[in-house]
Amino acid sequence: MLKKRLIPKLQMMPGSFDPEQMVLVITSGFGKTTEIGDPVSQAKIYEAQAADELIFMDIRAGKNGIKRLADVACRAAEEIFMPFTLGGGVTTLEDFRILLSNGADKISINTAAVEHPKLIEEAASMFGDQCVVLSIDAKLNTEGKYTVWTRSGSKDTGLDPVEWARQGQEQGAGEILITSIDRDGTRKGLDIALTKAVSDAVSIPVITAGGCGLAEHFVDGFIEGGASAVSAGTYFCMKDENPMQTRSQIKNAGLPIRILT
Repeated sequence: MLKKRLIPKLQMMPGSFDPEQMVLVITSGFGKTTEIGDPVSQAKIYEAQAADELIFMDIRAGKNGIKRLADVACRAAEEIFMPFTLGGGVTTLEDFRILLSNGADKISINTAAVEHPKLIEEAASMFGDQCVVLSIDAKLNTEGKYTVWTRSGSKDTGLDPVEWARQGQEQGAGEILITSIDRDGTRKGLDIALTKAVSDAVSIPVITAGGCGLAEHFVDGFIEGGASAVSAGTYFCMKDENPMQTRSQIKNAGLPIRILT
């Protein structure tokens, strides 16, 4: 049985004092942001605390965004020795090439995948499906249905996240990253219904994110949601519990997860 994974998510944006430097932030509902430090320095801490992988996500991608991501990738590759994913503002195969050549192991795409679905197939064909992570940000609408949102959670596409995940797999995505906008930063627990619906719809690994506030929320994501991995940002940044402590509690719940480092 494949082991479950813990994946800290390092959300980033251009710093308020120096727009050319990326800073680590925590978010709430994809809206309010709080700057808390340097993403690569925090990544080194997560590596020491036995995280399985990392996700670096630029939540304010814009002009020079790929250059900033490439700079982060280069710094991270020099200082940490674990797999990491980069995302935010990736729109072309050239963006994939630049980020992978600067040290990234996987690339996450969201808006570009929705607006140009063939990018999934083309990237998987050129770089391998293991490099392509389809990121899906979902939110409940007034009718109680989930829809996919793009452009940092500002545009409702009307797409059904489960159907979109299934289509993404068919086009060559190697993993799905499903994030609940409603739960982001709340620490009230993952959206288990959304996680399970996506996990049941695809055969590729599903990473779920948005809402972790307790170690038991990770367990719920694995057992009830069927996720292969749980990603968290605010939890690991703000709670006095690191990945090693969290994985011990997951192990105690009877789940297969790496313990030895």
